[in-house]
Amino acid sequence: MYLVTVKFDIAPEQLRAFMPLMLKQAEDSLNKEPNCKQFDVSHHEDKPSLIYLYEIYQSKADFSAHLETAHFATFSAAIKDMVLHKEVECFETISALCQS
Repeated sequence: MYLVTVKFDIAPEQLRAFMPLMLKQAEDSLNKEPNCKQFDVSHHEDKPSLIYLYEIYQSKADFSAHLETAHFATFSAAIKDMVLHKEVECFETISALCQS
């Protein structure tokens, strides 16, 4: 599995416009990309304009394909002036433990 985290610092006055776009992006990723296994959107409890994404893809190639989708391009263009700062980190799964 391939794990991606993204931290967005959104201009506070843009948060109301940003969130529907972000949630649509998460929904599109899960519904249109069969190898997108998880796409969580969270915000900091004390600073709602700090948005954190937790995404899981089957592979690094699947994440690369995600970056080439039309829905990602549309999302990126729509939010570019709303984002004050963005950090992306990528991880490859070494081991996974599951409990039943």
